[in-house]
Amino acid sequence: MTLLDVFEGRRLLIAYYFMWHDGRPAPEQCEGCTFFTTQVCELSHIHSRDVTYATFCQGPYDESVRYCDFMGWEMPWYSAQDSLDTLLAGRRAGLMYLICYLRRGAEVFETYWTTRRGVEAMDNSYRLLDLTVYGRQEAWEDSPDGWPQQPEDQHPFRTDGRPIAQWPRLNAGYSDDLNPA
Repeated sequence: MTLLDVFEGRRLLIAYYFMWHDGRPAPEQCEGCTFFTTQVCELSHIHSRDVTYATFCQGPYDESVRYCDFMGWEMPWYSAQDSLDTLLAGRRAGLMYLICYLRRGAEVFETYWTTRRGVEAMDNSYRLLDLTVYGRQEAWEDSPDGWPQQPEDQHPFRTDGRPIAQWPRLNAGYSDDLNPA
């Protein structure tokens, strides 16, 4: 599939580049990418503005699409593994990226990119938590004594050895086997 095909006939494309750890089990996949991707649910509002959203996994399709299915994600999912050098144009693979593209006929232009904290644009949870009196409750926040905060040794996207968003899927009986026999 070409980058033009991913646009699904629309003018604009938002692509999230999902970090992937080849051959690793579901609990060891990127908790940050899982956190952000889990919050992309309904795409009709984006589509109504002539924009397509897609996830470009940086790992192999067969393995990563099983993770996508396990998580119950319904957005378009592609492996960009063989095209990362071209798509990331000198940027380092293995980081999460959010990249926007414009299509004019058969030409594609990259119009915006961000990584790390800039990817929070996909996030609703932090935005909502930031409205509350206690905020995100993270150890790095400067909060008054007695305010709840996560311990410094606790990861904000992971609990009991897994990305937090995996637990409801496991509790519902979904298999997280990424390499079925």
